[in-house]
Amino acid sequence: MSFSSNPSSSKTVVAGAVLLLAGIGAGWALSQWLSAGGHAGASATAAAPAAPAAERKVLYWYDPMVPTQRFDKPGKSPFMDMQLVPRYADEAGADAGSAVAVSPQAMQSLGLRVATAEKRVLQAAVDAVGTVGLNERDVSIVQARANGFVERVHPRAPGDVIPAGAPLAEVLHPDWLAAQREYLAVRATGDAVLAQAARSRLTLLGMPAALIERVDASGQPQAVTTIVAPSGGLIAELMVRQGMTVAAGMTLARINGLGTVWVEAAVPEALGAAVVTGQPAELRLVAFSGEVLRGKVAAVLPEASRDTRTLRVRVEVPNRGGRLRAGMFGQVRLLGAGQGTEVVTVPGEAVIRTGRRALVYVVDAPGRYRPVEVELGAEVDGRVAVLKGVEAGQQVVASGQFLIDSEASLQGLTARAPAEAAATTAAAASAQQGPTGEFTTRGRVVELDAAAITLEHEAVPALKWPAMTMPFQLARPDLARGLKAGDAVRFRFRQKGDEHVVTAIDREPAVADPHAGHGSTGAPR
Repeated sequence: MSFSSNPSSSKTVVAGAVLLLAGIGAGWALSQWLSAGGHAGASATAAAPAAPAAERKVLYWYDPMVPTQRFDKPGKSPFMDMQLVPRYADEAGADAGSAVAVSPQAMQSLGLRVATAEKRVLQAAVDAVGTVGLNERDVSIVQARANGFVERVHPRAPGDVIPAGAPLAEVLHPDWLAAQREYLAVRATGDAVLAQAARSRLTLLGMPAALIERVDASGQPQAVTTIVAPSGGLIAELMVRQGMTVAAGMTLARINGLGTVWVEAAVPEALGAAVVTGQPAELRLVAFSGEVLRGKVAAVLPEASRDTRTLRVRVEVPNRGGRLRAGMFGQVRLLGAGQGTEVVTVPGEAVIRTGRRALVYVVDAPGRYRPVEVELGAEVDGRVAVLKGVEAGQQVVASGQFLIDSEASLQGLTARAPAEAAATTAAAASAQQGPTGEFTTRGRVVELDAAAITLEHEAVPALKWPAMTMPFQLARPDLARGLKAGDAVRFRFRQKGDEHVVTAIDREPAVADPHAGHGSTGAPR
């Protein structure tokens, strides 16, 4: 048998083989596509019935650019060229609109830290700077009691510190010398009555009792009298010099006592009400580092400095050992009169101060934080007293609260003042469901027609409704007779299927904006 080589026949065989392989690959790809489509279709069919079950409940709609304004139905925002966004119940949790939820991951990235509100005894204090000065109430004046001549001056000078009884000068009093001689002559006569009269005359002339005793004891007149310091202290002035003539009543020296000193503190005018006479005070001086000297407020001067707008407060401090010198500079702390009172306190860093009010974020549950408006008291050593708004034992956010506050602003959450809490409780009581299945609340007429009325109403806690604007059906057309847009009303309504029907409505005097405190008007934070 023999074979011939035919090029045309070989090309045909190769082409057929290629076509066969392409057909097999196309068939396999088609089967895979159909299989995937079938599974996808089955999945879509299975998911379709479950879609209605996963429908989320909408609490209200809002504009993300103006989150404090809430709407009861979807639509276009009246503020921005955008659609309103729904707020779902599962986003806000059980306390819809009252707390901010933060995930554990976000808490860690924010460095969020909490602290516990504690009852502590705060010593309300006012810190100021002060200068040590002499006590101007402890001053002795040495005067000449009669005319005379200065025979000798002891070595003294202004600024010297002398003890009580220290000699200052020797003075010759001619008038005293004549009276002493007369007294001794009368005493020598033995007439006791005349002698007593002459002795009394010596006292009336201003002679010290010690000088009279020396005349009695020695029986000789004392021509020169030694003038001594009546009390110890600093010689502030010394006007007597040797050889000078003195007259009765002339001042010879001025001596300032050093038993106590005055520290004059400059207290800001705004803190003047916290300073009272007798208030305890602490003094710290650079010269005695680490030592605390204690005194009390001696006086609050009635005149403030026009240049620095500060009050002058005198603090009297004992000068043990005479260590305190006039002119020393130090720090003065005036302790509050209310010390000893136990109050609820939180760290000062936990408080957000807006200028109009103060807020803290209270931990409602792990990861949930609620803004609370608080009334603050004194702040001492980093802790501030909370008079209203927070109870002892509650946890507050001490770090990272500003970022939580930003999120609360985006969600339209607002803090309620303690006074508003009582008003909200009263409103909630008035909005409870009645025995007939009806609800009562207050609001304001926005729009009305023959069969329906649109009301801007307060929150209805019994239905877990926030304050909002929504339409109601009228049970009878005559219910709205005489009402107009803007009227403040009190109304009663009931639920009828998906509708809400007003059964009674009465006009009442104008009330505050029902959204006040609920974030509808974007109250300043």
